[in-house]
Parts: sequence; C-alpha cells; structure tokens
Amino acid sequence: MERIVIHSDLNNFYASVERLFNPALAGKPVAVCGNKEERKGIVLAKSEEAKRMGVKTGDTVWQAQKKCPGIITVPPHFDRYMDYSRRVRAIYARYTDLIEGFGIDECWLDVTRSTLIFPKFEPKTAVADGEEHFTDEYLRFLGDTIREEVKRELGITVSCGVSFNKVFAKLGSDLKKPDGTTVISYLNYKEVVSGLPVEDLLFVGKATTRKLRAMGLTTIGRLAEADDAVMRSNFGKIGETLLRYARGGDDEPVKHMDERREYKSISNSSTYPEDILSYEGVERRLYVLSESVAARLRETEQGLADTVHLWVRDSGLNSFTVQKKVRHTALCSEIARHAFELFKENFKPPFKVRALGVAVSGFDNGASQVTFDESFGSYKKLETVERTVDEIRKKHGYDKLQRGIVAADPSEMRNDVKNSHVIKPAGFEDRGDNGDKSGDKN
Repeated sequence: MERIVIHSDLNNFYASVERLFNPALAGKPVAVCGNKEERKGIVLAKSEEAKRMGVKTGDTVWQAQKKCPGIITVPPHFDRYMDYSRRVRAIYARYTDLIEGFGIDECWLDVTRSTLIFPKFEPKTAVADGEEHFTDEYLRFLGDTIREEVKRELGITVSCGVSFNKVFAKLGSDLKKPDGTTVISYLNYKEVVSGLPVEDLLFVGKATTRKLRAMGLTTIGRLAEADDAVMRSNFGKIGETLLRYARGGDDEPVKHMDERREYKSISNSSTYPEDILSYEGVERRLYVLSESVAARLRETEQGLADTVHLWVRDSGLNSFTVQKKVRHTALCSEIARHAFELFKENFKPPFKVRALGVAVSGFDNGASQVTFDESFGSYKKLETVERTVDEIRKKHGYDKLQRGIVAADPSEMRNDVKNSHVIKPAGFEDRGDNGDKSGDKN
C-alpha cells in the first residue's frame, strides 16, 4: 500500500506561543532570546515579521536589533512550549498513533491506515506508470485538515508536507511557510523536487553541500542522476543514502508514539558571562556539563556511550569540535575527564573560552559485555552513587549536592544546565561544520 506521511512543522513556535500569553505582541517583530547579561543573548526563535527583516535563529541580540530596529525581545518559557507541544500531538493522535517527534515543534505522522477518519472526503486515486496513486488533491486535503484543526483549537499555525516518505514530507513542510500545505506525491515529485537546491535535502549539511556542489551536484535532481559508484567513492555509505533520498527511495517507517526514542547523541553546552582563561575554570565547567549529559543518558536508557565529543568556542567566535573513543561509560567523572583531556590536547595557554559543550554518542542500548571491574568494582559503585545523586537533586534541588570542584565556584553550583537547557534550537554538534544540518527552525 502506498504510504501517506505528513510532516508537521509549527511555525515560529516559541514566538507564537509567547503571543498567546501576550496578545499585544501580535503583528510586531518579536524574538525569543536568552539572557543578554549572561552572554546567552542569542535568538532562539523569532516571529514572521522579524524573519522578514533578516533576523535568524542564532543571531545575537545586538545583531537582531541592528537588522530589525524596534524588535521586541522576550525571555523563553520552556514549560509553555512543552505544554503546547503535547497539546498539538494530542490532536495528531486523533488520526494516528504513528507519531514520531523531530524536535519539540516537528513531527512525522503516518496516516496511511487512518485516512477514513478524516471527514468529508473519500480517498481519490489516479493512474500513473500503470499504477494507482492518491491524487494531489486528496493528499492536500489531509494536510489542510491537520493544519486547520491545530489553528482552530490552539491558535498557532503549522506548515505540513504530505508525501509517500519521511524525507519528502519534511522537504514539503519547508516549502510553504507559514501556514501552508505542500504535496510531494508520486504524481508530482520529480517536478517539485528536481530543481530544489541540494542543501534542502534532509541531513545535507554545510560540509556535504560544499562537496556536492564542487562535483556539480547543485540540485536534488542532479544528485538523483549521479553515478552510484562515484557517490560511494566520495561519500561511502552516506553517498548511497543521499542517492536513495534524492530518488524518493526513503522507506524508513514512522515510529509509534509510545516507541522509545533512539538518540544519536546527548549533549549540553553553555555560554559564559566572562571568558574562561584557565585550565581549572575549563575543567570545572566541563564537570557541570558532563553532570547533565550523564544524567540525561541514564534517563533516556540508551545504555553506555563509547564516544565523547568536545565543542569549544573562543572569544573570537571561532568554533572547534573534537571527539575520542572511550571505554563504554555513563559516568559523569569519566565523561568530564575525557572531555578535559581533549581540551588540554588541543588548547594551550593563553586562551579565551567563551562557550563549551560536551556530548556522548555510540550508545550500546545495554548490549555491551560487562567486565569484572564494571560489575563488582569501582564502576558499579560510582554508577550507584551518581544515580543516587540524580534522585536527591530531583527531590531537593540541583544545588543541594555538588562535587567539590564545582562547589568552588558559587555561580556554577547553581548552573543547572540539565533543566535550564531542556529545549535548544540545535545541539552544539550542529554548530560546527561536521556535515549535520542545523537549519533555521523557528
């Protein structure tokens, strides 16, 4: 059976929710920003009016003000965004239980087996290449139904892409914003997709774009026609994946709403009020970040990680990312130690560090063999201690129990990055040029 996949993308989500709580912001250029005094003053989201003036997610506050004089900046309220994200998904659940999140404001829905739930419109089909396919008119009706229901009940808008796979559905939702439906079907996909820039394809980031363009593959259509052997030679397995995506061959299923999410990485990062000038200051902050990463790793039940990543941004806004393979671990102490070793290997005094990030990846989902030391030695004891600390902090607060290295700095004792950085426009690993596509989401 031909699949019907909808990708929904809530328009200017954070800013839209802020307007629900402050109607005076309607029609005005608005940016949801971090704390300017603490140098976390970057744009997390913006309204359509600010977007039209050139304001982008990731701009500093002063950059946004320069592009858009009179822009109104408001602080984020992540609890509100989480609440509205849940409300939106409750609407989707009326039509299907195949709902896969892609961040707080995006979802894929597979409505193939639930189309009769949609009112007023019986499925219509047309013949192409000797086979029967859903008409573009019918697919557009399904996307419009979702959009209109969210807008009517919650007062926020959503853009929908409707297609026969996840990649093209995602591509479609980006093409008509705000509050539009784009159909990329078996009947029209070559016409719609072929001329789009190659970087519009899901997971094609800056580095991959440069490489593809250097090969003359500037559009998705040209990529689809590329030689398989040439793509494998230049990109390895990812080359095969890119060809499959460009040719409409993505067959990855939409996960069930109750299915445990599989993470590629777990990360956290912070920008600091003052430049960090010493190894001691860097190490302390890496422990704070590693605490949050380790706690999240335990919560998500991904098992142990075998790779630690470090991201550094200096006072000149230059970014650096490096990683290393390690023994499988979920311990803050080990993650922090590896991250600090990476820093010392790559940075010698004098340095001025503006921001740091730590991530882990390579999860074993509980499949790693446990060594004698891990089962009965120090590892098991340390893991028990860290899980106990998690529970104490949940009950009494983050700052009630701290490591000595962190307690030496009162400001870091209160820096609960795990709970204050619940939602981010993009992980720190997307800020570097590692081939990931960060996008301008909100």
